[in-house]
Amino acid sequence: MSELAALNITYLPGVGPKKAELLQKELKIASYEDLLYYFPYKYVDRSKFYSIREVNSKLAYIQVKGRFTSLKTVGTGRQSRLTGMFSDGTGIIELVWFKGHKYIKENIDPNAEYIIFGKPTAFNGQFNIVHPEMDKVENGQVKISAALQAFYNTTEKMKKGFLNSKAIQKLQQNVFLSFQGKIPETLPAFIIQKYKLLQLHESLKVIHFPPNTQILEKAQFRLKFEELFYIQLNILKQRNQRGRNIKGHNFSVVGDYLNSFYQQKLPFELTNAQKRVIKEIRRDMGSGKQMNRLLQGDVGSGKTLVALMVMLISLDNNFQTCLMAPTEILATQHFETISEMLEGLNVTCALLTGSTKKAERNRIDAELTSGQLQILIGTHALLEDKVKFNNLGLVVIDEQHRFGVAQRAKLWRKNHQPPHILVMTATPIPRTLAMTIYGDLDVSVIDELPPGRKPIETAHYFHNRRNNLNKFIKGELDKGRQVYVVYPLIDESEKMDFKNLAEGYEYMQRVFSDYKVSMVHGKMKPAEKDEAMQIFSSGQSQILVSTTVIEVGVNVPNASVMVIESAERFGLSQLHQLRGRVGRGAEQSYCILMTSYKLSEDTRKRMDIMTRSTDGFEIAEADLKLRGPGDLEGTQQSGLPFSLKIANLGKDGQILQFARQVAEAILNEDPYLEKEEHRILNKQLTKLSREKMNWSLIS
Repeated sequence: MSELAALNITYLPGVGPKKAELLQKELKIASYEDLLYYFPYKYVDRSKFYSIREVNSKLAYIQVKGRFTSLKTVGTGRQSRLTGMFSDGTGIIELVWFKGHKYIKENIDPNAEYIIFGKPTAFNGQFNIVHPEMDKVENGQVKISAALQAFYNTTEKMKKGFLNSKAIQKLQQNVFLSFQGKIPETLPAFIIQKYKLLQLHESLKVIHFPPNTQILEKAQFRLKFEELFYIQLNILKQRNQRGRNIKGHNFSVVGDYLNSFYQQKLPFELTNAQKRVIKEIRRDMGSGKQMNRLLQGDVGSGKTLVALMVMLISLDNNFQTCLMAPTEILATQHFETISEMLEGLNVTCALLTGSTKKAERNRIDAELTSGQLQILIGTHALLEDKVKFNNLGLVVIDEQHRFGVAQRAKLWRKNHQPPHILVMTATPIPRTLAMTIYGDLDVSVIDELPPGRKPIETAHYFHNRRNNLNKFIKGELDKGRQVYVVYPLIDESEKMDFKNLAEGYEYMQRVFSDYKVSMVHGKMKPAEKDEAMQIFSSGQSQILVSTTVIEVGVNVPNASVMVIESAERFGLSQLHQLRGRVGRGAEQSYCILMTSYKLSEDTRKRMDIMTRSTDGFEIAEADLKLRGPGDLEGTQQSGLPFSLKIANLGKDGQILQFARQVAEAILNEDPYLEKEEHRILNKQLTKLSREKMNWSLIS
């Protein structure tokens, strides 16, 4: 542990027990080091002083130097406010406080000069600043100066406890003033010299107190590089070690199961992308090393078919295989699709979910242990200790981001020798994110759709075009097609969302009274949900009003229209996933994005991208830039197995690639990091592995 990490934040001047408790609870800051690595989110130029007569409403912030000419309390009780008239000799500006009157009034020195900083607002013909930042000009005071003022994110609880952004900056200053030593370096000297990086001590000082934008950029680069470098170094080191240490089952045979399927059952000619991916997987499984491969493919690109053919290779080599899906609906669909494809091939296949009856479960357990059952498809139920395989050779995981690392690792241990691993996702992953989250996996991409699929036409409608939409839907229904209508469902406003869904259901029943409308939402019991989905899948109902439970796991080729209500409340990746529920048959399909008029700039960009592109990878890249990595799956930071303090995968792709290249070069030269100049690298990796980051990733 470094000296800074050992220093308790309670004892930093300006903190004390109460503020220390707040910092720990709200920001997980417990030491001097934690505080130093709590970085600003923006900077404001404090190098310029304005005269009060220069102030105008176009200025976002101003900084003036002067004295108070008067100070008084206006009003009584909760409605009261403190106002001060402030002059610099060129004019007067009013300063206003609605909170903390007593403290401010008691501490203002009427004879002292002050520096005032804040946002000017015109009110009744005069400019004022509400709750300005205020510094007393004191000659000889020890202070770290900065031309750019750092701003820090804080919470409401912190502000009530006198820990606003200015207070955080003051604490950062106290760290540098009270810690007399130099912050120890965390990168080898040869990297700093070779790539002309700033030293760590200077970088941290500059990031909190930047004298100018040029050196701030250098400090940011140094800290971002280091953060991404250690992530890549660890991923690549683990990958190399696994390649050397973990043997894999050698699937050397391609026999009757795969050949019979290929000759008799293949539903359509494989695309070139599917053929390429199957070759990559076969090469892995025949190498004698454990395969760890990520299969990316847009919705409808034929990943399941590839997975099935790979599973048949496992059977040809006398091994069992399993496929795990995140929901019962998706697991059931995989089971039905695969069972139908395998009909007549004498392959034993079973479905195991939380709803599986006890007698069926006992049969599955017995046949699995004896080796009689060859393919097991299921949900989290596959992870249970009582699920024991006779000889598990291949694990396929669909939509794997929905499973935790510990959950996935349970499957690895269901054989004395780790099985081959194929993880699949229909969420296209930008290159920078794939290199980080899945950096220890080999990646295969299916980047073309099967023949006969037409691109989905996407349109953005405002609510005033509801009648046009209804006419269009009726036209599709009259052709015998089916329609999805999806409403958002967000935890914080579940009641409101449910009301919208129920009203939407009633509205569709009223407007389309000649057709059957069914409804699905997350509050329904699994059996009710499955029944409603089955009614729609079988064509007994023509319109399905739903929440996002249909985002994955529904395959209705006859559905040609996807209407997404309140589309502004969805992220790009989720909109793309929902759109992928249609366009699964040969008919032209459509996606209609319904929104209100009031849209933010980012929302307008999302609607524009969706109507312009059907390329999942282009959309994922745009989503990463607009929303950052943590929200790609719809929940903040859920996509990442670690937290990034300063780097941004949406904006720092070039730094990431550079960091990976540096890490690769070091490991090529010294795979175990045994050289003297690499000792610091091992020390940092050990330290980071003890912290929040979950370095185990996939394996």
